[in-house]
Amino acid sequence: MVIIAATSCNSSKEKVQEKDNRIKLITLDPGHFHSALIQKSMYDEIDPVVHVYAPEGQELTSHLNLVESYNTRAENPTSWKENVYTGTDYLDKMIQDKAGNVVVIAGNNKLKTDYISRSVEAGLNVLADKPMAIDTEGFQKLVKAFETAEKNKVLLYDVMTERFEINSILQKEFAHLPAFGELEKGTPENPSVTKVSVHHFFKNVSGKPLVRPAWFFDVKQQGEGITDITTHLVDLVQWEVFPDQILDYKKDVEIVSAKRWPTTITAEQFGKVTLKKEYPDYLKADVKDGILSTYSNGEINYRLKGIHAKISVTWDFQAPEGTGDTHFSVMRGTRSSVVIKQGKEQSFKPVLYIEPVKGTDLAAYEKDLLADLKQINAKYPGVELKKNETGWEVIIPEKYKVGHEDHFAQVTQKYLQCLKDGKLPDWEVPNMIAKYYTTTKAREVALGK
Repeated sequence: MVIIAATSCNSSKEKVQEKDNRIKLITLDPGHFHSALIQKSMYDEIDPVVHVYAPEGQELTSHLNLVESYNTRAENPTSWKENVYTGTDYLDKMIQDKAGNVVVIAGNNKLKTDYISRSVEAGLNVLADKPMAIDTEGFQKLVKAFETAEKNKVLLYDVMTERFEINSILQKEFAHLPAFGELEKGTPENPSVTKVSVHHFFKNVSGKPLVRPAWFFDVKQQGEGITDITTHLVDLVQWEVFPDQILDYKKDVEIVSAKRWPTTITAEQFGKVTLKKEYPDYLKADVKDGILSTYSNGEINYRLKGIHAKISVTWDFQAPEGTGDTHFSVMRGTRSSVVIKQGKEQSFKPVLYIEPVKGTDLAAYEKDLLADLKQINAKYPGVELKKNETGWEVIIPEKYKVGHEDHFAQVTQKYLQCLKDGKLPDWEVPNMIAKYYTTTKAREVALGK
């Protein structure tokens, strides 16, 4: 597996991890399979004994089964040892025991912000799945949690796997080279940056059908689509357009418009993905004639430091055979656009394209683009360009195409380096705050508040 360095962490005199003192993980209430994906790989820096604090139930069982499947797989098995506590006071017990120094949190998003706050207040580092906040109240708690983390000298970090996807990395790289030109300002009708993502409730994870908890369909617990998957897209906009720059949410973010709409789920589909025979009481208000409507879809039009961006997330129940979650992304420059497509023509796999603006002298442009490619190859040897009708397709060697599940190990490695250095990059915390302000403020606008 190729580890792609998406960001770098600055060194500090404060060292969270000494060479002979491995990180000890705590897993808190693992209601989402992303908790287990952190443990799909082993890490020299992490003790194999993981302390789990959670209520009893199917979510905990699913988590432990997934970790055990990694321990017992034929190829490169892991060797995790799960020490589990299931008392009803699991959160207080975790704080009391302090059995580790890094808490992994991925689960019910209604509870997540409070879990984060309690953990950093106790002087524990936190690696949290997105979203860390799903509404304005949660955002305000999160801002305070970052202040507490700084005071207690612990690192609070969210799992941004998409920064390690090679097409996104190269889109970012090409967009800051001469053949791209300057980034267009754009307009609400024709944004400078567009990102569209399509996801599916029913899917396979680590080779088996994913069982989702029933609360995943309750926007009060999971969060609406406009504050969930959009987190990744807002993060990519910030990371690609303004790399290594500190953003101030109070001055740099302006929501132009936002909207939300539901996905409808039949009782049969609900049972297929949750293994539940009926809707729980907390969902019945959203059920009409046996059909559940869940507000999993959202669109945000906004300005970031004057750049117009549009992001959209849609959830369907199940992808057609041979397909999966898809991503479409455009960054428009004065000389060319850098585009990621993932449709039928691309066999539903992401492909990166360079598309010069109309009227470009292609012969002269190609010289500049090939000069840019040399700079790309200095970081990513083997990347090539292939002409097509609209410009060039970027040919990426297979060694860089790491699967989504393996991105979790890459994020974890990056976080471990930050723990070793004793700090996050200076821009990370203010930009995480700007990111969650964008999503939660967009929810307010979509709701007409």
